[in-house]
Amino acid sequence: MRDLPWRKTKIPYLIWLSEIILQQTRIAQGTAYFLKFSEKFPNINLLAEAEEDEILKLWQGLGYYSRARNLHKSAIFISNNLKGIFPDNYNDLIKLKGVGDYTASAIASICFNEKTATVDGNVYRFLSRFFGISTPINSTKGIREFKSLAQSLIDNKNPGDHNQAIMDFGALVCKPQNPNCNSCPFQNNCFALLNNKVKELPIKGNKIKIKKRYFNYLIVNSKNKKTIIYQRKDNDIWRNLYEFPLYETETQIDIKEIIKSPLVKSLLFQKSYNISKFNQKLIVHKLTHQHLYSTFWIIDTNEPMEKSISWEKLSNFALPTLLQNFVDKYQKRD
Repeated sequence: MRDLPWRKTKIPYLIWLSEIILQQTRIAQGTAYFLKFSEKFPNINLLAEAEEDEILKLWQGLGYYSRARNLHKSAIFISNNLKGIFPDNYNDLIKLKGVGDYTASAIASICFNEKTATVDGNVYRFLSRFFGISTPINSTKGIREFKSLAQSLIDNKNPGDHNQAIMDFGALVCKPQNPNCNSCPFQNNCFALLNNKVKELPIKGNKIKIKKRYFNYLIVNSKNKKTIIYQRKDNDIWRNLYEFPLYETETQIDIKEIIKSPLVKSLLFQKSYNISKFNQKLIVHKLTHQHLYSTFWIIDTNEPMEKSISWEKLSNFALPTLLQNFVDKYQKRD
């Protein structure tokens, strides 16, 4: 199996931490975050005592921030309601916020030797190819079918090792692109290889339509070297992270339209200012089900602004990657 830091322990807290971080995240990226979190919060009580802003800041750049919020909520629940003792079985684990079938199965099998199969993308791919299963893996029927099959194959004595081994096999041998079929020990019995369907399996159902959103960020740069940010509170992407004042539109707009916008008028009522476009081309930021087309409008004003913060203190706040990338470029300008 792969030499990974969370493979060197069976402490439930650390296994849970690694599994939450690795949801929707490549191991190469997630490893650094696991090390940061496990060093900063070596036990669940310390994680529970932390402020959410601190956790979001440490999570910055990893995306899917609901994972971080759920991580914190579950830590608080375990620390306060379970006296810091981690649930020791699948049925109790799956009740934790942010924990689904895969994560509960992983923790239960690795830490408590419970016979419950983990089914991730690697397992779906291997089982689909080997057994020739064409049921869409993202359908309700497919999820049940693959879980049942994986459960029937799991090793009784070492379910945790079995789960990790089959996932590693899918990641290292039965890869999505260019699988190592020639060196695969199952090549003589693999349905996909024998029937020339390796590239066709597994099958996914219809993809969700991508939504386009146009974001206009107003970057106030005041006389006293301060700017304005707000914390996102709506039930939308990046909830509880910080951002510059945002004016969302249905299409791309020009400088005349942004000047006339109600947000500019509310921010700069009776103030003198100069407005310019920072990026001439739209910056496209792709999320799972939506693409953000963003323009950053720089608003220079000679007057001080109320409820503002200094540019130097901006690094204390958790910003979405899109905004952090802008800040890095803006602060390095000539």
